[in-house]
Amino acid sequence: MPKELDFDFFKIKFDKIAPKQGKILIAEPGLIDQYFKRSVIVLVEHNENGTVGFVLNRLLDFSLPELLPDFPEFDVKVSIGGPVSPQSIHFIHTLGNKVPDTNKIVDGLYWGGDFNYIKSLITANKITSNQIRFFIGYSGWSVKQLEREITEESWVVSQLSPVQIMNGSDDLWIESIQELGKKFKPWTLYPENPSMN
Repeated sequence: MPKELDFDFFKIKFDKIAPKQGKILIAEPGLIDQYFKRSVIVLVEHNENGTVGFVLNRLLDFSLPELLPDFPEFDVKVSIGGPVSPQSIHFIHTLGNKVPDTNKIVDGLYWGGDFNYIKSLITANKITSNQIRFFIGYSGWSVKQLEREITEESWVVSQLSPVQIMNGSDDLWIESIQELGKKFKPWTLYPENPSMN
């Protein structure tokens, strides 16, 4: 008869980091929510009113002009940012205050700004696809909701550089876990569909 282990192979003890604007959330492997399973989210706002973020690794296989007929032809990453307000389009960029009405997330990374100005930069070939990312919808948490979810072990707070955030691919969840260090390697072995085992 097999001996039962008295520990959970996937449960890892570590010092939790508090959520903060510019940090990322990495979904713990047991989180099976359809939007957030194996997701990596950049936090663009975290304050006394709540939290806003965008899922970085849910890339869509169509272009912005397919969504917005008046948008100039531009080969750029478009992702599902989250389940909130799925008719809205958001963007993060590295253009700084060159874009009117933008919000600084951290040094080298900005959120939003004048959408028509962005279109004019694209039309004039003054912006490249690695300087901007677009999102359909966003992820949002009410006051203290995210902290509760972190306590419930749904998320790990970590960080990536602006370059890593802008380059984020479908493999970003695995890459972000690898950045956490060797002791998190068991998470990469967690079955994507536990019910199938």
